[in-house]
Amino acid sequence: MNVNAIGDIETPALILDHAKLAANIVRMAARADELGVALRPHLKTPKSAPVAQMLADAGANGFCVSTLREAEYFFAADHHDLFYCVPFAPAKMPRASALIAKGCALTLMTDSLEGAKACIAAAEACNNDKPVPFALEVDVDGYRSGADMAGLELIEAARAFDRSTATSFAGIMSYGGASYGCTPAGAAALAERHVEALASVETRLAEADLVCPMVSFGSTPAILHARQLPGVTETRCGIFMFQDLFQAGIGAARIDDIALSVLSTVIACQPSHNRLVIDAGGLALSKDRSTAGHAFDAGYGVACDVGSGRPIGDLIVSEVSQELGLVTSKSGAVVDMDHFRVGTQLRILPNHADMTAAAHDRYHVIGRDSSAIIVWRRTNGW
Repeated sequence: MNVNAIGDIETPALILDHAKLAANIVRMAARADELGVALRPHLKTPKSAPVAQMLADAGANGFCVSTLREAEYFFAADHHDLFYCVPFAPAKMPRASALIAKGCALTLMTDSLEGAKACIAAAEACNNDKPVPFALEVDVDGYRSGADMAGLELIEAARAFDRSTATSFAGIMSYGGASYGCTPAGAAALAERHVEALASVETRLAEADLVCPMVSFGSTPAILHARQLPGVTETRCGIFMFQDLFQAGIGAARIDDIALSVLSTVIACQPSHNRLVIDAGGLALSKDRSTAGHAFDAGYGVACDVGSGRPIGDLIVSEVSQELGLVTSKSGAVVDMDHFRVGTQLRILPNHADMTAAAHDRYHVIGRDSSAIIVWRRTNGW
């Protein structure tokens, strides 16, 4: 569906700047080439086939997904090499096996011997002709999930996957999520720790006569700031496509790199409170407050000019209810009510692009002149 102009879009709506998206993709593809690793982008952020195709055209070497709905959707869009990189729930094995039986090169993941045994039992129960590939996640910095890299469980889990006829051992991975709390130099140091940890685990696997085809490492800030990634076969990152205020705040992007925004309409002006009311609230923007507590705190989003997409002074969405947002000046400067009449459109840059996009079912993709050029659907749910 085409839309003639941005002013024709009913608000709130998700806006995607095509030029910025394309530039972000090219930048990360060049970075992966510079580091000498394959780029496996994470599709949990865009959840849209046209974006995946842009990534594939830029040289993406397979994709990551975070739900089976994503895996099914992108496989149907002819993207077959998928890594479902969330610890796998064994009860979902029939859906995963069905995809593999259809020809999807779907790799699953777990992070413990207990998880491996449960997944092997589930795979055996499905009686699939093709073994289900499983990777193991290594815990390097305690950020989220992952197996103790020094323990025996990881080796035993790999051996169990290797021995079963229903599964195969695909390799190891780690996630540098702690890089989101680092300076650029800190993110580079974190990447080095992950590389060293993964190399140590790969050595232990080799000593146990276990082949490790994949050594996967990811997180956008860690990859952008890494000095080198020796031994890593692929890198996983996703937010780089859209970027957001948090990424800009930690130096992984510039404000001008943010390709995603929420189009909203001023629905009330309140001079006595020095604020505007817009029709984009907690559902349209999300209630993610990841910038809180930082010098770059942006409330629930930064208010931008609808045409240029550039911030308007220091206007932010300071409060939200379900469907309403309150726009105020961060410094307390007087808001020019005459400039923001009821009906005026604003674009709001998000704190966390993943969470903001999650409430929407489509993107309105705009060109350089801010004309809406086309609507791209996205998939949601699990």
